[in-house]
Amino acid sequence: MLRVGIIGAGIMAAGHAEVLAAHPEAVVAAVASRTRRSAERLAASTAGNPAVFDDAAALIASGEVDAVSITTPDPLHAEMMVAAAKAGLHILVEKPFTTDVSGADAAAAAIRDNDVRAMCLFNHRWVPAYAQAKQRMAEIGEPVVGYARKDDTIHVPTEMISWAASTTCAWFLSSHDIDLMTWLMDDQITRVFATARFGRLRRSGIDTPDAVQIQAQFSRGAVATFESAWIYPNTFPTVVDSYVTVAGEDGVIQLDRQKEGITIATEQAYAYPRNMLQRVMHGQPAGAYRDAIHHFVECALTGAQPLVSVASSRHVTAVLAAAHESIACGEPVDVAPDPLEATR
Repeated sequence: MLRVGIIGAGIMAAGHAEVLAAHPEAVVAAVASRTRRSAERLAASTAGNPAVFDDAAALIASGEVDAVSITTPDPLHAEMMVAAAKAGLHILVEKPFTTDVSGADAAAAAIRDNDVRAMCLFNHRWVPAYAQAKQRMAEIGEPVVGYARKDDTIHVPTEMISWAASTTCAWFLSSHDIDLMTWLMDDQITRVFATARFGRLRRSGIDTPDAVQIQAQFSRGAVATFESAWIYPNTFPTVVDSYVTVAGEDGVIQLDRQKEGITIATEQAYAYPRNMLQRVMHGQPAGAYRDAIHHFVECALTGAQPLVSVASSRHVTAVLAAAHESIACGEPVDVAPDPLEATR
């Protein structure tokens, strides 16, 4: 059995706990959060009677877990990954990998030096349509141009997460799309130019952009646009509006996830319920989110390398760090190269 400690006790932590508890070879052995009450609440609702710790450091040092699942706010990931790797623990971390390049490099080095398995939960790679697109990319020839948008309703930064001011819609949303686009194109981004719009959220007391747009250049010549926003009205029929397209020299692939096979109309709303990432089917968790987490468990147990590599996740961080630098300076910015590449 893989004994997993969950760090964090919010929405994503609850999702991790549900999925891990459903794996026949994993158990949630411990929970830690910034507030003990939150950790106790999650532990009480999780099978296996997990131990409760006051903070991540105590959980990591406890000897009661073989792996950690890091579901904390974005800026806290790096330090926890370094500590977990040095303790010999396998690491599952919510996206983004980190929110700064130095933290990403420190985490990547610790993971390599301590020979632990680590995976950033870019679960979209397990969405059947995206996986099929990856398998059929050769049919459209050399990639030329890509476009990806992931726009949320304003519910997300104002109600769903309490720490929106410490991140941006690009870190929160475009991280998924940058991972997808670089995976689909099998290429890396070398240079970006980005712009941001502030207004609606700042007037609400949340100092974060309403929207960010990133123009990216790839090493083989392709270009792509990444759009993120989180000010859609809450009347929009789905919490997230998600779309990806890649055009190549010989064809085009388009992936539209606004509707996922079901619509529901009631007296209150007309909605497109989400089900590709997370759903409960016949009493069991299912979907890409479950498949990605179970893949990590199997890699931790067998020693196999995860589909989402540390290097690719570090690259997403470097692209987004360059994008935010570009927003600040108003100029194109080169993406920081991976210092571990020279040693591979």
